[in-house]
Parts: sequence; C-alpha cells; structure tokens
Amino acid sequence: MDLRLNATFFDYSFVFVYLFFVIAIGVVTKRKVLTSEDYFLSGRSLPAWICALAFLSANIGATELLGMAANGSQYGLPTVHYYWIGAVPAMVFLGLMMMPFYYGSRVRSVPEYLRLRFNRATHLYQSIIFAVATILIAGVNLFALALIINVLIGLPLPVSILIAAGVVLLYTTMGGLTATMYNEVLQFFIIVAFLIPLTVGGLARVGGVDGLLATLNETQVLGKDGLTVWGGTGLGNTTNPYGNWIALLLGMGFVNSFGYWTTNFTEVQRALSAKDMSAAQRTPIIAAIPKMFLPLIIITPGLIAAVLVPELTTGELAHNEALPALIGEVMPTGLVGLALAALIAAFMAGMAANVSAFNTVVTYDIWQTYVRPGRVDTYYLKVGRKLTVAGVLIAIGAAFIAATFNNIQDYLQLLQSIFSAPLFATFILGMFWKRMAPEAGLWGLVAGAAGAAGVQAGYMMGWLEFNSQQAASFTGSGMAFVFDVAVSVLVTWRREAKPLEELDGLVWGRTNMPIQGAQPAPDLHAVAVKEAKQQRAAVAVGEKPKPPLKDNPWPLGMAVIVVLIILNVTVG
Repeated sequence: MDLRLNATFFDYSFVFVYLFFVIAIGVVTKRKVLTSEDYFLSGRSLPAWICALAFLSANIGATELLGMAANGSQYGLPTVHYYWIGAVPAMVFLGLMMMPFYYGSRVRSVPEYLRLRFNRATHLYQSIIFAVATILIAGVNLFALALIINVLIGLPLPVSILIAAGVVLLYTTMGGLTATMYNEVLQFFIIVAFLIPLTVGGLARVGGVDGLLATLNETQVLGKDGLTVWGGTGLGNTTNPYGNWIALLLGMGFVNSFGYWTTNFTEVQRALSAKDMSAAQRTPIIAAIPKMFLPLIIITPGLIAAVLVPELTTGELAHNEALPALIGEVMPTGLVGLALAALIAAFMAGMAANVSAFNTVVTYDIWQTYVRPGRVDTYYLKVGRKLTVAGVLIAIGAAFIAATFNNIQDYLQLLQSIFSAPLFATFILGMFWKRMAPEAGLWGLVAGAAGAAGVQAGYMMGWLEFNSQQAASFTGSGMAFVFDVAVSVLVTWRREAKPLEELDGLVWGRTNMPIQGAQPAPDLHAVAVKEAKQQRAAVAVGEKPKPPLKDNPWPLGMAVIVVLIILNVTVG
C-alpha cells in the first residue's frame, strides 16, 4: 500500500508557517535567558495554565500519536487504560502529594531530591540512568517523525532526522525551557486542530460511531475484547491484551504510571517552572482534565484505521503506520499540510521536552555537582547550551534503536519498566518512611532495575509467556517495585537512618520544621507564612486577593477523580 500523500504547495505552507513561529519564539525568549535558572527552569515564573499545557504537550509527542493509534488499531478500546488507569490518577497524586516536596524543597531536578534525601551515590546513579533513558526516548520521537515524513512525502529517513533535529536544536539552544514550553503550548493546539477533523472525517467514512462499532463487531479484527475496556481481565481466563486486572492496576496503573508521572523529570520540570506552590500543584491536575478525553481523538483514529486500512490486519503494514495510512485515506488536499505540521509539532514537543530535561540533569546533577563545582552561573549556562547540542546529536543515533521495534509503544513500555518503576518505589519509601537509610536508595534502584530486566529477558527468551510485549512490561514493572522495596527494607535494617533534622522539607511529617542540618530544603511553613503575609498586604492596599478556592488544588483534584470513576464505570 502506497502511503505517499498528494501534498500541494498550499499544504506545505502550513509547515513553513509553523516552523517560522517555532523559531520566532526561540528568538524572542532568548532575551529573557539571563541565568541558568532562566534557561533550565524558566525562572520559576510561569502561570499554571501555561505549565499545564506544556506538561500535557510534553507527553503528546509523536510517540503517543503513532503509538496509541497503533495500539488502537491492534488492541482496540483497552488502550484507554493508558489514560484512565495509566495517567490521570498519577497526575492528580503528583499535584496533591508530591509537588509540595519537589517545589517546596526548591530542588532543580528530580535526581537532586535523591541527593538531599539519600546520598551522593544514589544521586549520581539516578542522574546517569535518567540521562540515558531520556536520550533513548528522544530518539524514539526522532525516529517516529522521520518515519512519518519518509512515508508521507518521501523525504529520505536520514534527511528527515537531520532537518527535524536541527529545528529543535535551534530553538531549545536559544530560549531554553521557556522557548520549549511556549512552543509546547502552540504544539498542543496544532495537534488538537489536526486530530479533530481526522477523527470526524474518519467516522463519516465508516458510518459514524454506530457504523464503526458494528463493523468492528462483525469483522472481529480487534478480537473479542477489542470493544470493551475491562473485558477479558479475569484471573481465570485472561484474554485482554494488557493482562489481567491485577497486572493492569498494579503494573500499569500503579507502578508504571506513578513511576512515570511522579518521578519523570521531563514532566516534573514543567511544574517546577510554575510561579508559586499553588500553580505548581495545579499544573498536573489541570493537565489531567484534557488527558481524560484525549482518547476520543487519539485512540479512535486507530479504531477507524482497523476498518479502513485492511493492510494492518493482513500484515502488509505495521501498526506503527496506522496513523499515516488513515491520514492518506481521510484528509483532503488542503488539510494534509495541517496533518504534517501537527505531526512535526508532536515530534518537536516530545523531543524538546526530553532534551531540555537531559541538559538540566547533566548540567546541574552531574557537571556542577561532580565535575566542575563552584563555577560562576554563566559558566553553567554555557555548559547547558553545549549539552543541548550533544543531546540532540546522541538522540539522532538513538533513533535507529527505536527503528528495530514494530510497535514503538512496546519499546517505550520496556524502557519504562526498567528505568521508571524502580524510581517510583524509592521515592514513595523515601518520602513517607523517615527511617529509610541513605544506602537503601542506591541498592533499591539497582535491584528494581534488575527485577524488571529479568522479566523482560525471560519473555524474550521464551521462558515466560504473556499476551503481548506490553503485558510483559507491566509485569516487569510490578517486579521492579517489589524488588526495590524488598532490598530497600533489608538494607535499611542493617544501616543507620539519616538524622531527622536533615530531612526537613523532604519527608512526610517534617515539612513544618525550622531549617536545620548541613544542606536542608527550605522550610515549607515559612513559604506558606510569607504567602499569607503577601495576601494580607494586598488586601490592605485595596488589591483584590485571589479566591482561596481557585488556588486550592484539592477540590479540583477530587473532581477529576470523580469524573474518571464515572468514565470507567460507564464505558468499561
């Protein structure tokens, strides 16, 4: 099947205009980058809605568009678990429970928290692991876009990779995180503007929602559980492609999901850029609202492709090609350019997010801490820009690793189980268990990664059986969590805990203590008192204070959870 699009000059004009605005944002924001904190954390000055859209867009990269459409065409409705079980609960938890530690401690990265809570060995290990994982995922985004451009307009794969990487390099080097985040907001709206007409046009081709469901029921191309969310998840006879309900809730919904959303600095970095604690907490919760409904325009095209593109079922096309194939079937001349611009935007959002996280962690957590400490701030600003170049160049090489997988979601979930699942276990124990010893941080992470890798190796060697590669990853995530917790408890039993005064602002129950210790986190209580004084001062001079309910993340978070439960019950 030839997927080449019949694009006109008018179609390409969408791409040129989009690229112009992307680079313009980089030029404008460069003027505001005066310090390393401006470059890496936007000076901690952005409003909640900007941070929320950037938080969401950083995740809606080309990997999600291609991967979720691929999953939709291959597995059907169970794919919504990635959103309703594998994203939203963890996003709300991040905002309500973990951002007070991250933002209140004023850490500049997730690994830096590990240095304060545990020790330098744990910090260095996780900094290196995160840098490797981030670049591998950036390579996935790069490969995904190059694949689409190659398939849709015929541009050779190496040329596509170099052009796209060059544009990302240009604006991230100039404007840092601020340019990245403002571009992510622009990219979010462009992606939605493309997905809505694609979904509506596809539904019109298959006779609407009723026609789509009827055809899928008749053909059974998705299997008997393809049109149910929770069907086939029983323990006795598991036929759901993502495994039984225990694997879903514990593997995807708890370990994988919380491991990604609450400890992945690529996402947390956006919330750390917020202007105050309230905005930082509300960032992931606000982002969770559109996240709940994105399956309507991301997974539905995969379902439509299963009907309109029979080559996906016969194996003539890989499921990674479901989205580009559907674009060729549905999008008319004139809107093809919008599709191309949106796919480029999706790639840039995903890759730029990972590159910005990579240069922040390598600069602050490795270079400044272990290689060249004590230099002036402008030195680290220059290092960050150089590392941006290095990160993009390495990602180009990593793109060819992703090319070996038929479904890029398989690859992403494999990385997730090995790199993110152990980190979540260490964070949960470290934040809520004051007794956890410093040495337990490192050895728990190592044991968790080994547990997940063991499951993956067993599946690849044929020793373990799962319904899919992704089901193996969810089980691996569960094993990573168990191994991490078990080893952390054993090590803590044999070692001394940190003095309580060194844990101020870092663990549950120590957020209101006065600052003590060698290098503690700032006092969260003092921050709250300062904000209250500023609010009273504003009232005294006649300024209208912000409504307390608007700034309180808890009512918003609870409302999101209620809506999520309703969706699972009514659709499942």
